[in-house]
Formats: sequence, structure tokens, C-alpha cells
Amino acid sequence: MKTMNCDRHYLQLLSASFPTIAAASTEIINLEAILNLPKGTEHFLADLHGASAAFQHVLKNASGNIRRKVSELFKGDIREFERRELCTLIYYPEQKLELIKAAEEDIDDWYQIIIHRLVSVCRDVSSKYTRSKVRKSLPEEFAYIIEELLHERTDDIDKAAYVNVIVDSIISTGRADDFIIAICNVIQRLAIDQLHILGDIYDRGSGAHIILDTLRPLHTWDIQWGNHDILWMGACAGNNACICNVLRLSLRYGNLATLEEGYGINLVPLATFAMETYGDDPCEEFIPHLLTGNKQDEKTIRLIAQMHKAISVIQFKKEAQIFKRHPQWQMQDRYLLEQIDYERGICIIDGKGYEMTSCHFPTIDPKNPCELTTEEYVLMEKLHHSFRVCEKLQKHCKMLLSHGCMYAICNQNLLFHASCPLNADGSLKEVELYNGECFKGKELMHHIGMLIRAAFESDTEKELRLFARDYFLYLWCGKDSPLFDKSKMATFERYFLTDKTTYKEEKGYYFQLRDSEEVCDRILDAFGVTGVNRHIINGHVPVHASKGENPIKAGGKLMVIDGGFSEAYHRETGIAGYTLVYHSRGFELVQHEPFMNAEDAILRGTDIKSTTQLVELSAQRMLVRDTDKGAELRSQIEDLRQLLYAYRHGIITEKSRA
Repeated sequence: MKTMNCDRHYLQLLSASFPTIAAASTEIINLEAILNLPKGTEHFLADLHGASAAFQHVLKNASGNIRRKVSELFKGDIREFERRELCTLIYYPEQKLELIKAAEEDIDDWYQIIIHRLVSVCRDVSSKYTRSKVRKSLPEEFAYIIEELLHERTDDIDKAAYVNVIVDSIISTGRADDFIIAICNVIQRLAIDQLHILGDIYDRGSGAHIILDTLRPLHTWDIQWGNHDILWMGACAGNNACICNVLRLSLRYGNLATLEEGYGINLVPLATFAMETYGDDPCEEFIPHLLTGNKQDEKTIRLIAQMHKAISVIQFKKEAQIFKRHPQWQMQDRYLLEQIDYERGICIIDGKGYEMTSCHFPTIDPKNPCELTTEEYVLMEKLHHSFRVCEKLQKHCKMLLSHGCMYAICNQNLLFHASCPLNADGSLKEVELYNGECFKGKELMHHIGMLIRAAFESDTEKELRLFARDYFLYLWCGKDSPLFDKSKMATFERYFLTDKTTYKEEKGYYFQLRDSEEVCDRILDAFGVTGVNRHIINGHVPVHASKGENPIKAGGKLMVIDGGFSEAYHRETGIAGYTLVYHSRGFELVQHEPFMNAEDAILRGTDIKSTTQLVELSAQRMLVRDTDKGAELRSQIEDLRQLLYAYRHGIITEKSRA
């Protein structure tokens, strides 16, 4: 005789949602049906670095998936030019409609044709999902109409007139434009079931805030924090060294749009201080690296260089102060301002003197080189205030906290941005966190995530909150940080030392050993990732595709998908980013070429040129039952069966009979 495995109290709670045998049975039938749908398509992106236009376009075209579906649906029926125009309309409906209406002689006839085509595309991208899920994706004002069109076909003679009248009515009531925009947005939304971002939304490019605004309305996305995200989160939490680093990196690339336009950070105090302090300094080491399209006059470039140097010097001071508060981090080798012989113009490292590019430091007292001057202190107070009171930055940081963590495990894939600290033999390395506690692997990632959250929680004990705020800096540049994992961050050396051998940053053992299947298996085991086709997916380190580097490593166990979305990396990688696509038939790696701009795409129908590489195909099509979601649904089904048993044996009474 069957017995109940569920707790009776739990079943009582469950009965509130399913009060009768009929309700519980219907839900079981529904969930069993969902288990047999094809697996939804997951998209993995990494290291966006402010490249908002390219990111938005990749979302709109679903990494080329929409173009592929349009080609499959209409190949042989319409010309290639028309297919390209249809794709552009789906990507940019508002803008493309204006161009078409200005050129089209018979707009009603065009509406008739294009609405039927859009319905066909929408029907195709929604075919994996239940009607309920599709319904939730529909805009309220057109939900009923779109749903009817999706589930009725003109090739059904009995329904052809019905469908045609719906389309005629959309046009005759003047709602065609609104309907087209709505259904195009639905196509974009349904083409990607789950979006995973493996860190580094911030820095380099100018659109990090735009990327986060784009993500805000999406429900199915997650992020594994990258080192640049952590830097901005640290600045948001009030870590002054992180604030300095954020400003320095923005000035290094002449990228002031994110700071000033995106977040309204007031840079006037920094500009004023820099002009007064470094007015006679050529600041040659601090000339910004301007990206294409970021044109600046000579006067502005000089001011940016002065600001760049001013904040860099303050950064080195603030970093040393934090490192001295935490000697257990073993960052004593980063007190480089104390190693300068200011009279001879050399820096002494490991007993050897290195010539400096310049030694003009008007704000440094050689006897106390890490102390801020009164003017620097006042400046930092103003900058600190700007970051702490910025409402939009605080909202974006909350988004990163609510959608993010240090790692994630999803459908037999272990996701993290950069590294899992290892020893020389490939074993997991223990890293000290708070109060001498040491962790490794999964526990290390988990406790770091909790520490990050503690910095923002008002009820956190003060000493812990202060440590957590400082720890953002260690995560940015600490030797055993899972987000850095190098011997040092040679920022000072690159600015001030002429000997380029000092620039070298030795990578940690994870990066040295990650080509080993054995090491990857050891990490996957430690994180509890099971299954035959399990993987680690990372970003962080750009893949030099132009030099033949393969992003697929360790016999397919590891995928590194940092292909350089930001223009700053295009020359280094030879491409403009990767998207890893995991659909019901397996993995595909999509390699992107540089995106021109949205205007060019709208006017000429250009798209990101992408090359697809098959990574791993399944012997049979994967269904929802093969995913983590499937495991959840099977558990729910079992609970519902237990509820049915309880109803039928009088253990719990149906609500309708009470």
C-alpha cells in the first residue's frame, strides 16, 4: 500500500492552491505536458564592457537565431532582400516602420503581407512554449489578437476568413503600426528563453548604464559578477579606493558618458583640483586611449590626462591604506609610493632600482607618501558623496545583487566569471576571508557572495560591514581573488616605470591548469555538478581568435566566451564577441564581427555578421524534463500525487466538500 512521503502540514499548504482532486489532477496533466516540450534556448554572454549598441543588437537578433528562422521559413518564397528587410523590421520596428511608410505606395497591402509574415515568425519562435507562457509574454492590449492569430492558420479553409478579417480590422482601425511593434517585441522576447551574463558589464565602453536599463524589464536573466562589476559595486558601497579605480578607468578611455550622463557624477571638483595641481605637468603617461567615435579636442584631452593622474595618485594612496588595515591579504608589495626615491627618480622593487617615467608628485610627502593632502581629502569627500547619493547607480547595484552571485549552476553548467583559486597540483585552494575563516571552491564563492551582500545590508554588524566594504578592493586586485587570480595588478608599473618587465602579471594556477580535463572534473565535482555533458563556462580572459586560440578547452569541459565585445579588445581578439547558445539540440558558439551601428542596420538592413561553430550536439533533442526546471516540475508532480492520495484517503478534505 502506498504511503505519504510529504509532511501533512506541507500538504495542507499545498491544498490552498489546489483545493480539489480536479484542480490537483489538472495541474499534474499540465506539468507532465510541459516536461515533454523542447528545452528552451539559453544564451551566454560575457565581458560586455559597456558595448551597449552591440549588446542590444545581439538581444534583438537573438545572436542570429531570428535571421536563421526567417531564412528557413521563407526560403524560396521571398527574395533575400525581403528576408533582410523583415529581420530589420523585427529588430527595430519603430524606426523601420517610419522609413517604409515614407517609401511604400500601397501601405495597406504591405501591412497585409507583413503581418502574416510576422505571425508566422512568432508562431515558430513560440512553438517551444506552453500557451500560458506565451500569453504572459504578450502585451495586454494585443494579447487576445496575437494569441488567436498564433493558433489559427489561413491554410485551414474554415478559419481563413476569420484570420483575414482580424488582420483587415487591425489595419482599418489604424492599429497596424502598434500591432507590428508589439509582435516584433514578442518575437525578440521569445527567441531567448534564458540569458546568462558571465560578468563585466562595466568599463571600457560608454554604455554600461544603458545595458542595465535594457536588462531591467527582462525577467529571465542572471549575472555572475565580474571584477569590473565588483569595482562599481564597491564604489556604490562607499569604498573610496574603488571609486578612484572607477574614475581612473573611465578617464583612461576618455569614457565620461557613463559617469556624467548615465549616473550624474559631478566631475567638476576633480577637474578643478587637477588643473590647479597638475597645470604644469604634461601628464604624458595619462593621455587617454580614445575609442573610435570619441573625438576630443587637444584641450579636453589635456584636462582628462590631468584628471587621470590626479585620481591615480589618490588611488594608490587609498589602496595602500586599505591594504595596511588588512595585513593578512599579503599585499605589502603594493605600497609602491613608499618605495620611490623621490630625489633620484627611481622605484626600488625587491632591492632593485627602476627608472621612472616621471617623478612629479606635488601632493606626496616623501615622509608620509600614503597620506592624502587636505585638498585631496576634501575632493574624496565630494566624490564619495556623489557615488553614495546617486539614485540610478544604487538601483543598478540592487539589480546586480538581486539577479547575481559569484557563481551559478544551471543545466549541468558551472558558470563563473574568471577563476576558482587552485594550488599548484590542481587541488582547490583555501582562501582566508573574515576573522581567519578559510574556504575553498563552492564554499569560497558562496561566502564571498554573502560578504558582498553584507556590505549593503543595514543590519550587518558594523565591523563586518566595514570589512566587507574594504573587501571589494581585494576582489578587484587580490592575489587569491576568484575575480583576479594574478600575482599583482601592475597599474603603477605601467604608468610610472620604464622597464616593461615589471608589467608582467603572473596568472594563477587556474589559468595555467584549465586546459586539463582532470582539473576541470575536480572543480565540477567540488561544486556538485553532475552528468555526462557537464561544463565550466567562463569569461574574463579574452580569447585571441585571430591567433588561432580555441575558446573550447579541456576536451570540451571548459568554454571561455570572452571574445571582446568592447571595441577596446577588437584588435586583441580579432573578433567582436561570442554568444554561446544552448538549445534543445546542443551547444553552438556564435562568433560576432564588429557591429557598425543601429542607424546603418535600419537604413541598409545590415546585421552583425556571425559565424556559428557547433560545439556539442545531443544524440536526441533535449526536453524540459532533461533540465533543472524539469527536475523541479517532477518534484512538484510527486507532491501533487501525494496530495491526491491524501484527498482520496480522507487524510485531507477537499475544500469544495468542507
